[in-house]
Amino acid sequence: MAPTDDTEPADRHAASPTVTTTPPARQPADDAVVQAGRRMPRWLPRAMVLALALIAAFQLGSWAFHQLTGLLINILIAFFLALAIEPAVSWMASRGMRRGLATFLVFLGLTIVTAGFITLLGSMLAGQIIKMVEGFPDYLDSVIHWINQTFHTDLRRVDVQEGLLHSDWLRKYAQNSAAGVLDVSAQVLGGLFQLLTVALFSFYFAADGPRLRRALCSVLPPARQAEVLRAWEIAVDKTGGYLYSRGLMALISGIAHYILLQALGVPYAPVLGVWVGLVSQFIPTIGTYLAGALPMLIAFTVNPWYAVWVLIFVVVYQQFENYMLQPKLTSKTVDIHPAVAFGSVIAGTALLGAVGALIAIPATATLQAFLGAYVKRYAVTDDPRVQGHRPRGTGGTGAGTRMRRLWARQPRTEESA
Repeated sequence: MAPTDDTEPADRHAASPTVTTTPPARQPADDAVVQAGRRMPRWLPRAMVLALALIAAFQLGSWAFHQLTGLLINILIAFFLALAIEPAVSWMASRGMRRGLATFLVFLGLTIVTAGFITLLGSMLAGQIIKMVEGFPDYLDSVIHWINQTFHTDLRRVDVQEGLLHSDWLRKYAQNSAAGVLDVSAQVLGGLFQLLTVALFSFYFAADGPRLRRALCSVLPPARQAEVLRAWEIAVDKTGGYLYSRGLMALISGIAHYILLQALGVPYAPVLGVWVGLVSQFIPTIGTYLAGALPMLIAFTVNPWYAVWVLIFVVVYQQFENYMLQPKLTSKTVDIHPAVAFGSVIAGTALLGAVGALIAIPATATLQAFLGAYVKRYAVTDDPRVQGHRPRGTGGTGAGTRMRRLWARQPRTEESA
C-alpha cells in the first residue's frame, strides 16, 4: 500500500535530527571591556601610598609633639614672662640702655629678691623645725595628760615612744623615704633644668623682642603685620595688668595677715605675711592652702588656739578676696568678667595643669581684647527688659497670668449654662 501525502510530512519530521542553536561569537571590543574591568586603576597605587604616607606623618608628628610637650610648655611660660618684663625693659631701652643689658638687670633684680626671700624663709623654717623637735616631748606630755584625764586611761610617754619605734608603719616609712631620696633628687635637678630653660628663653624673648617682631612681620603682608603688632601690644598690656593686679592683691593679703600674726604674737610675722601674699596669688589652685598652712603651723607652736584663729582668718579673707577684692581689681586692670576669668582658669588647668591656670587669665584677656576689635557692636535699645524688668499689663504668658485668665472665664461659663 503506497504512502499517502498526509503521513509523509510526519515521518519526515520524526526522522529529522534535533537542531541546536550556538551563541554568537564574542566581539574583540567586549573582550577589551572585560580586561579593563579586571585591571587595577592607575591612580589606586598612588592613592594608597599617599594615604600610608599621611598616616606615617601623622603618627610621627603626634609622637614628636608628645615628646616635646615639656619644652613647648616651658617656651610658653617664657613668652609670658618676657611679656611681663617687657614694659621695664622697654622703659630702660628708651633711655639709651641696650636691651640686653636692661633685660639682664631686670633678671638680676628678680633673682636677688627671690634668693633673699627663699634664704630668709628657709632660715625661719629651720629655726621653727628645731624648736618643734625640741619641744616635742612637752607637747606629747600635754596630749597624754589630756587623754588620761578625759578618757580615764593610764598612758605613759615611754610606752607611746616604744610603740612608735617598734611599729611597722614607721619602718615602712623609713624604707620608702630612703628609696625616695633618689627620686626627690632627680625631681629637684629636673626642676632646676626647667627653670634654667625658662629663664634662658625669657631672656632671649625680652632682649631680642624687636628682632622677633621683625622676623614675624617679614613673612606677612602689610595689613597682617599691623594686626600682629597690635596683638603683641595687647598681650603686653594685659599680661602687665594681670601681674599688677596680682601684685596688688599680694600686698594687701600680706599686710592683712601680718597684722593678724603680729597681734597674736606669732614670730616671723613679716616673713609669713610676704609668704601668704606671694604664694596665695602666684601659685594657682593650691596656693591658698599652701599659704595658710605655714602660718598655722608656726602659730600652733605658740598656742594651739592661735592656729584655729589663723585658719578662721584665712577662710574669711579668702571669701572677701574672691567676691569683693579680686573682681574689682581684675575688671580695672585686665578688663575681664569674673565668671570668664573663673572659667578660663578651670579650662587652663584642664589643658596644661598649674601652668595653664597661671597664664589662663592674661591669655583670655588678650584674646578677648583682640577679637573685640573685629566684632561689630550696635546701640542697645531702651527696652526695660534689657535691665531685667518685666513690664506689667502686657499679657505675659506666665503661670500666674494663665490662672487669672482661667479664673476670669469660669463665671461666664456658669452664667451661659
